[in-house]
Amino acid sequence: MIDEIFKRNKAWSERIRTASPDFFPRLAAQQTPEYLWIGCSDSRVPANQVAGLDPGEVFVHRNVANVIHSADMNMLSVLEFAIFGLGVKEIIVTGHYGCGGVRASLSEPTGALVDHWLEPVRRLSQINAEELDRIETHEQKIDRLCELNVLESVRKLADTPILREAWKRGLTVSLHGLCYGLKDGLLRDMRCSITPEDAKTR
Repeated sequence: MIDEIFKRNKAWSERIRTASPDFFPRLAAQQTPEYLWIGCSDSRVPANQVAGLDPGEVFVHRNVANVIHSADMNMLSVLEFAIFGLGVKEIIVTGHYGCGGVRASLSEPTGALVDHWLEPVRRLSQINAEELDRIETHEQKIDRLCELNVLESVRKLADTPILREAWKRGLTVSLHGLCYGLKDGLLRDMRCSITPEDAKTR
C-alpha cells in the first residue's frame, strides 16, 4: 500500500516540475500566505484545490466538521501563528454540505470521543431546533446545520483573545464563512464576514 503512495508522489512531482520547473524551489524559499483556511478533515475538500491556490498561498487547519472549540490548543496555536507569525490577512472558515460530522451530531450519541468533539454542533442544532424542524428533508436539515455551524464558528473566532489582540494592534485581519458544495464544487458565501471595522462595534 505505502509503495503505491511513493509511486504516485514521484509521478506527481515529475508532472509539476515538467509544467513549472521553478515550482518547488519557489515554494521552498518562503511561506507568505494571505489566507488561513479552517475546514473539515473530509478528504473531498482539499483547501488548495477548492480555492484554486498553490500550497504556499494558504495556511490550513482542519478538523472533523470544522468545529471551533475555544479550548482547542491546536486550533488556537495555528490561529496565533497564522496572524502574528505569517501575517495572514483573511481567515476563512469553510464547511461543506453533506458533512459526516454534522450528520453524526444529529444522531443519538454513542459514547465515543467524537460525541464530545461534536457537542458544539449538537448544541447548535438544539438552539435552532425550531428552524431545523421546519425543513422538509433530513439532507436539507444537515446542510442548513452545516451553514449554521460556519456562522457560529466565525462568531467564536471573533471572540478569541487572539483576534481581539490582532484588531487592537490595528492588524487588518478579516474573517469569512463559506460552505462548499460537494455536488458542484462551488463555494458559497455565508455573508457573515467580520472586518476590523466591524470588530470595533462588537
